[in-house]
Amino acid sequence: MSDQSQYVLPTDSPVALLDCKAAFGLLTDREKLYAHYLSQASWYGGLIVLLQTSPESPGIFVLLQKLFQAQSPKHLEQAATAAPDGPSEEEFQALMVYAAGFYSNMGNYKSFGDTKFIPGLPVEKFKAAVWSSAAYTADPAGTEKLWTAVSGPLYSLTNREKQLGLGDKGITTYFSQNCDLKDAEIAQKFLDEQKISPYNTRLFKTTEGYEVRLASSATSESAVEGMKDDVQFPSGQIDGANFTVKRGDYALLMEKVVHNLKLAKSYAANPSEEKMLTEYARSFTIGSIDAHKDGSRHWIQDKGPIVESYIGFIESYRDPFGVRGEFEGFVAMVNKQMSAKFASLVGAAEDLLPLLPWPAEYEKDRFLRPDFTSLDILTFGGSGIPAGINIPNYDDIRQSEGFKNVSLGNVLNAQYASDSPDKVTFLGPKDREIFMKYKVPSFEVQVGLHELLGHGSGKLFKKEADGTFNFDTENVKHTETGEKISSWYQAGETWDSKFPVISSSYEECRAECVGIYLSPNPQVLKIFGHEGQEAEDIMYINWLNMVRAGVVALEFYTPQTTAWRQAHMWARFVILQVLLEAGEDFVTVTQTQGQDGKPDIMITMDRSKILTVGKPAIGVFLRKLQVYKSTADYPSAKAMYDKYSLVSEEGSHKWLTLRDVVLARKQPRKMFVQVNTTVKDNKVDMQEYEATTAGLIQSFADRFPKEAGVEKIVAELWEKDRPYFS
Repeated sequence: MSDQSQYVLPTDSPVALLDCKAAFGLLTDREKLYAHYLSQASWYGGLIVLLQTSPESPGIFVLLQKLFQAQSPKHLEQAATAAPDGPSEEEFQALMVYAAGFYSNMGNYKSFGDTKFIPGLPVEKFKAAVWSSAAYTADPAGTEKLWTAVSGPLYSLTNREKQLGLGDKGITTYFSQNCDLKDAEIAQKFLDEQKISPYNTRLFKTTEGYEVRLASSATSESAVEGMKDDVQFPSGQIDGANFTVKRGDYALLMEKVVHNLKLAKSYAANPSEEKMLTEYARSFTIGSIDAHKDGSRHWIQDKGPIVESYIGFIESYRDPFGVRGEFEGFVAMVNKQMSAKFASLVGAAEDLLPLLPWPAEYEKDRFLRPDFTSLDILTFGGSGIPAGINIPNYDDIRQSEGFKNVSLGNVLNAQYASDSPDKVTFLGPKDREIFMKYKVPSFEVQVGLHELLGHGSGKLFKKEADGTFNFDTENVKHTETGEKISSWYQAGETWDSKFPVISSSYEECRAECVGIYLSPNPQVLKIFGHEGQEAEDIMYINWLNMVRAGVVALEFYTPQTTAWRQAHMWARFVILQVLLEAGEDFVTVTQTQGQDGKPDIMITMDRSKILTVGKPAIGVFLRKLQVYKSTADYPSAKAMYDKYSLVSEEGSHKWLTLRDVVLARKQPRKMFVQVNTTVKDNKVDMQEYEATTAGLIQSFADRFPKEAGVEKIVAELWEKDRPYFS
């Protein structure tokens, strides 16, 4: 297998429709209008991800939109394959898969794994398809200029370009090209000192010093009229370097987001939603994370809405430094039947939390009962769609005011329901059979526990600005040393800023451990409707799935940079190491020969030892994860996490050799086709598309019609950024 084939999306990549027709049909006209305008805000905001991914992503987007707005995929195929030097049908299908993959990831790097992908047809064949297009006929000069600008980076695969990263480790547009880890650290000092949240920022290094850019529709530093504008623009020096703060990053797209949030507000169901949208609009206008926090507070108060949504700079997985948020926005309808199970889990939470393996002093002072709903996604604008979410990500709000959990039901069903047994690698026939039967219900249990009691548990020990502590400094003891607590978070410090680079994966690891640790509990399984042998099997598959995911995770490790590229998969590899270390043949991972004669892997788990070997081992590890997090003990946390993260050929498992087997047998990820909504005479229509690459591409061509001027906006923002990345 050539190295390059790892960077091409297979032509048989599966495509699934995110079905939400029934749930959308149950909404009133007013609710549909609310959902529509929130969807528009989410889609326009999602385009920001292009500018957060790679220097060339905005240009590729403009090229693809130009091609597919001028003619349908079918008509382009007819023209391209008929051209004398055009692509074959198979090559054109590779172009279609590339375009669908690009739209699905909102850029040319995988949202899950952060590796670059390139078209699976020769560059001259792609060019011939472009030259045969209606877009080229209508605008030869403009199309050629665009092709010239993007065709090089479209295919280029230098070592640095193969993955996202900082400095010589990879590509990022959260920082200008001349930045490295040292620059990120200096900038973090400045942001901490000035009490500026990095969530909605990017960093550009110029001849004058560092420029911190805030995302906002306002482009000047003068106060925005008619709006509370408390954003500060400090300048100063850190380690001899000059810093300035400016706003207006992604301004033209932020303007579209704000406009649609204001339209949605007219159809809000209650004052909480109105206040929430007012604060979001303020945040995106002036570049204020404090305003977004206020919006999130109103969002938490909006209990059990018919239409659920969240929008902003949310997850920090793809910032190589782990503190800047990628834009995402979602809109969904509540699935009442599944939500009832999650509500029961919330009701049982206060009985379940004390079962976690840390003393009561390490738990929040009171459990803030969250909303926990199962949602059918109508719209998810961003780089990728998760299965469950615990938000907001602001720890100060999560710790003392509350949060919400959502499980994305139609995503789970589309992701897992239609897989065939031969896609389930590295398990024996009997395990594969049980796995196929119970993977969806077991994953529902894991998502519930992971989001509610994983991300929703645990206390951060803090020293407040007035010198008081939020824990008893005399009597609370460190679980590992027996001594008094000697480290904590100072005022203004956050979990992300205190635990750079590892914070996302470490927190996902903690939540995953909570999930498997509590999943054997009969009360939990009964809440989800499972008892007897079925409950035993579901618990077993949950543990087995975690171990299998730890092996599959090797796909997301880059030996050349010794870096993990995906927070959840990194966490699962760490958990696998903990369970292997537990010994007693509880888990085995062996290289074998497959039925096809090629190298394979066999994973086994002795299910009779889950409670006697597996659970105690996870309990000790999980306690340490929590205690180091609670006490802001980054050095101990990093040393432990690094130990279990090591991928090497030393020892009983040759992980780099096994990684080659994982890569040779990896399965393509599903791409999701989403519906569109349009308004005519104040009525909302929903348009579905077929679950094919052509359907996915057409949905994007329709989503941003030419008259909306989106390509012009994206092109303008691209041109503005280009000098910093060349």
